[in-house]
Amino acid sequence: MTDQEKIRQAVRLFLEGIGEDPEREGLKDTPERIARMCSELFGGMDEDAGVHLARTFSADKSEMVLEKDITFYSMCEHHALPFYGKAHIAYIPDGKVVGLSKLARTVEVFARRLQIQEQLTGQIADALMEYMQPKGAIVMLEAEHMCMTMRGIKKPGSRTVTVARRGLFEEDPALEERFFRMLGR
Repeated sequence: MTDQEKIRQAVRLFLEGIGEDPEREGLKDTPERIARMCSELFGGMDEDAGVHLARTFSADKSEMVLEKDITFYSMCEHHALPFYGKAHIAYIPDGKVVGLSKLARTVEVFARRLQIQEQLTGQIADALMEYMQPKGAIVMLEAEHMCMTMRGIKKPGSRTVTVARRGLFEEDPALEERFFRMLGR
């Protein structure tokens, strides 16, 4: 749970630190707005992915389930700047499937934290394995990082791609290849 008062105080100090007047008209309500924004952007800190993945349905087949192009937004823990992109998730059921919206909700749980993309990718894959217990899972994230595009190296349009494989996807290269073909890669 975010401490709204601490955030408001920190924003006021930040504004003073960059030479601004926190009492000027355009900034007067900024500490409050940012405090509310932080509750939204970092709400995943208080969430458990297991809540979303616990409700499953019986499935006779063990064919790959793929949900692709799940938009996500997260915040880089190194610079507190956004990174955003698409998540692609596949799993091989072992007698049970989950509602498709629950995969997107799982992405949100972990994306709404100060985070690095490499860790985010693994957390999603690990949660699928832990709570759904599929035969295998694979997660691929493609993201643009504002810490690379608006500061530092300043290379807009560059994307970082991370992949986490678990279970059968680690053991069977043909299965991983099928995943990438289904993504159109």
